[in-house]
Amino acid sequence: MSTTQKAFYLTTPIYYVNDAPHIGHAYTTVAGDVLTRWHRQRGESVWFLTGTDEHGQKVMRTAHDNGVAPQEWVDRLVANAWKPNWAALNIANDDFIRTTEVRHTERVQKFLQGLKDDGFIYSGKYQGPYCVGCEEFKLPGDLIDADGEKLCPIHSKPVELVDEENWFFKLSAFVEPLLEHYRNNPEACQPESARNEVVSFLEGGVSDLSISRSTFDWGIPVPWDTKQVVYVWFDALLNYATAVGLTDDPDSPGGKKFAATWPADVHLVGKDILRFHAVIWPAMLMAAGLAVPKKVFAHGWLLVGGEKMSKSKLTGIAPSDITDHFGVDAFRYYFLRAIPFGSDGSFSWEDMHARYTSELANDFGNLASRLSAMVEKYCAGVLPAVARDADLESALSTATAKADSAICELDFQGGINAVMDFCKRVNGYVTEKEPWILAKDPKNQQQLEDVLYNTAESLRALAVLLNSVMPATCEILWQSLGAQDVLGDLNSQKIGNVATWGQLPVGAKITKTAVLFPRLELAE
Repeated sequence: MSTTQKAFYLTTPIYYVNDAPHIGHAYTTVAGDVLTRWHRQRGESVWFLTGTDEHGQKVMRTAHDNGVAPQEWVDRLVANAWKPNWAALNIANDDFIRTTEVRHTERVQKFLQGLKDDGFIYSGKYQGPYCVGCEEFKLPGDLIDADGEKLCPIHSKPVELVDEENWFFKLSAFVEPLLEHYRNNPEACQPESARNEVVSFLEGGVSDLSISRSTFDWGIPVPWDTKQVVYVWFDALLNYATAVGLTDDPDSPGGKKFAATWPADVHLVGKDILRFHAVIWPAMLMAAGLAVPKKVFAHGWLLVGGEKMSKSKLTGIAPSDITDHFGVDAFRYYFLRAIPFGSDGSFSWEDMHARYTSELANDFGNLASRLSAMVEKYCAGVLPAVARDADLESALSTATAKADSAICELDFQGGINAVMDFCKRVNGYVTEKEPWILAKDPKNQQQLEDVLYNTAESLRALAVLLNSVMPATCEILWQSLGAQDVLGDLNSQKIGNVATWGQLPVGAKITKTAVLFPRLELAE
């Protein structure tokens, strides 16, 4: 990444390393990857961060239950589960931050010391409920009553009562600045329902935040009070800034990187951690005199049988459970195509199989197979002269504009729909022109060649437009079209140029490849 141009800086949450990732984690990460790839194909400098949150009581207890030290436990999970899962899903992150890394812990301590020196941290006593599963201090009104016990509404498990001398952050001092921020910058918290929730929460009044714990030691030591460790969420939120050089000298490599990336353009989060990111995090930054993120986008939950996707409720499905059957690109496509990104959505094997068959196998994959077979049969595998079809050109221009606008606004479903509508239009064009009938009469040779060229050129555009969603499949298609030799790498193709018609030249060699999306039986 260049340090002279402000990068489009995008983050996923850092995921809590207590178990292997499930498809809820993958959903967020794939969305981040698609947005990253799209902005790169717009010609922008991009920096994409993901990582793992490795401190806290929950990790410490799980490690103990497994008979290992916390560091060994998190090292094992990161190496054997988290990084391999993201590699398997073709995630093109630029950095992977771990909160146990020295680059993070030292910067957290320096940041925290600065807040204390500026009067934003004070000593106090915390008494109240705490959910270890959420690693969150709970308000009594948030809890569920069940047979005399107080349960966390997320985990349906009893909370613990905490009574500690802690250090507190003056969160209440930032209620009005935060409200003003969201009034003046409504795009800073999306979708609208998320912003309304945050504003309502702030208007109800916010207490100061306990930012340390004294009853366990698996965390970053408070720099002026080593008997306490930094509250895991205060620690974790800082990853977005520590990963790009927070607190480093401006002339150092870290300081220059911070200047080239901060503020973050988009934080992708699940709606269950919205308040941490849209209340606590910007308040921390305001206290330090730093710019707040341009946008926090809270997506909905994935539901299976009506329950949120989570290990705690035993509804976790590993990404490999799906990719082993449907493939990685179908996984990436399905979750962003089937579910509006800001809403809850239900996953079912039946729906995924139906969309795979109808949209990927029949519409997209079959179009590519038909084109390569016909060019081989009727033109000896060589693309005929450049042709034009005004309707297809117009449809491509419209689809490109719609997709670009939608995806940049994190409407992945709308963007993919626009591209797939164009794909359906091309299929309709082929069906209408009936090239297999034209081929029977030599007098129709020019018409036949026009149809084949227009279909190939449409597929060239589809390969570019769907590359961010299905990179492996689109690379196969790109090679099949002979585009690599004449147009260069697929990843170098720009969204702004994709609708320019006639980029595939006469003589390009079209080759048959394996079926892009083989027909599958419904998984048992």
